[in-house]
Amino acid sequence: MALMPKRVKHRKQQRGRAKGKATRGNVVSFGEYGLQSLECAWVSAKEIEAGRLASQHFLKGQGRLFIRMFPDKPITAMPLETRMGKGKGEPEFYAAVVRPGKILYEVGGVSEALARQALARIARKLSIKVKFVARRQVV
Repeated sequence: MALMPKRVKHRKQQRGRAKGKATRGNVVSFGEYGLQSLECAWVSAKEIEAGRLASQHFLKGQGRLFIRMFPDKPITAMPLETRMGKGKGEPEFYAAVVRPGKILYEVGGVSEALARQALARIARKLSIKVKFVARRQVV
């Protein structure tokens, strides 16, 4: 089942403008290894769920997967073959707004080789460029 907010204050949102880098959520906090975005995008709830299923199936219950994004932006669309005017369309799906540097997924409790493979499977499901990162050691 796709992720979506339980309640929203406003059903429809303006599109906004994607610019800048992630200032929060840009370090691996929960697991040992993570998947970091390299570009601005909207990641749909279906993509997030597809990535979760792919990695969970590969890990077979070992380790733990952390999803660090949530689709809280409603994306609206007008029906096909509709004339101009008549207002804004209805919400079609929900998406997470992702900026460069944001950690999208984290994996903990598994070896680096296994984490690389699991996160590579997630990366194939996403529509954006990502890179594998490890937790920084605090000295």
